[in-house]
Amino acid sequence: MTKFIPLILFTILTNFLSQIMLKKGMTVLPKFDLTPASVLSSAFTIVFNPWVFFGLVMMVVSMGSHLLVLSRVDLSFAYPFIGLSFVLITAWGYFVLGESVNTIRVAGVGCICLGVVLVAQSA
Repeated sequence: MTKFIPLILFTILTNFLSQIMLKKGMTVLPKFDLTPASVLSSAFTIVFNPWVFFGLVMMVVSMGSHLLVLSRVDLSFAYPFIGLSFVLITAWGYFVLGESVNTIRVAGVGCICLGVVLVAQSA
């Protein structure tokens, strides 16, 4: 199973990139109300924003990669690695977006990292 770790890491990286692109795309769009009419009227603008569009494309790539992983690796081995995307997103939020990350959040990210290491050692 460990020979598939690079593919698992690719899945995590593409998932991370999709989230970053989607966040960028949604922050550059004008604010809209969360009513069915407003969301429907904004759907074209949202989906065809380049950041959102390529974020969705990257999400499809990530899902395809994840499906490939699942066809070859035990779910109980592969799925915990998805937690690494939380680590990357939290780091990006703090270092690039200037988001506040408190001690509890850092401890949670540390627990995720420890869990992934333990799962990786189990193969």
